[in-house]
Amino acid sequence: MVLAAACVYSIAYRFYSLFIATKVFELNPRRLTPAHRLADGLDYVPTNKYVLFGHHFAAIAGAGPLVGPILAAQMGFLPGTIWLLVGVVLAGAVQDFLVLFISTRRDGRSLGEMAKQELGPFAGIVVMLGALGVMIIILAVLALVVVKALAHSPWGVFSIAATIPIALFMGVYMRFIRPGRIAEVSIIGFVLMMLGDCSKFCVST
Repeated sequence: MVLAAACVYSIAYRFYSLFIATKVFELNPRRLTPAHRLADGLDYVPTNKYVLFGHHFAAIAGAGPLVGPILAAQMGFLPGTIWLLVGVVLAGAVQDFLVLFISTRRDGRSLGEMAKQELGPFAGIVVMLGALGVMIIILAVLALVVVKALAHSPWGVFSIAATIPIALFMGVYMRFIRPGRIAEVSIIGFVLMMLGDCSKFCVST
């Protein structure tokens, strides 16, 4: 089933996403992004594509890897699989792709700011409040799932908490100490994560 899903995603990526990129958006790789045109070292910073991929993947996935399997188990194997395939190919991935590149064309503005620019201040406020409400609900559900999963697992809490200082260190390392060394800082981060994960046995005892 995993192989079938990978094949479906590969075909959709090869044909459907290519259609959207070339026919709908007419993407041009030579066109500068806001990170380059408006680079200020704060809000607009040119970033390695692999780092961007990691950020976008984590932001888009969100609670999906945690809640998705549980919902699939509750609803049934086949409905969950169909939803993951059809929902991702025709809805989720397309929506993320469209919003990302529309924002890129509008100097990196948020969805609320774009609605405010196109539809007026009132519509922009409504969209921002709607987005805030959705984010509160999603984060509340995710927090509930995580808290229940870690309620009786001190080693799990320690392992997750260890990611915060490691991430901060990796950011400082990549930004100031060794700029552009993506592979190097990735290896360091992986080693630190493994050390933090192994130290959970000391915490649990």
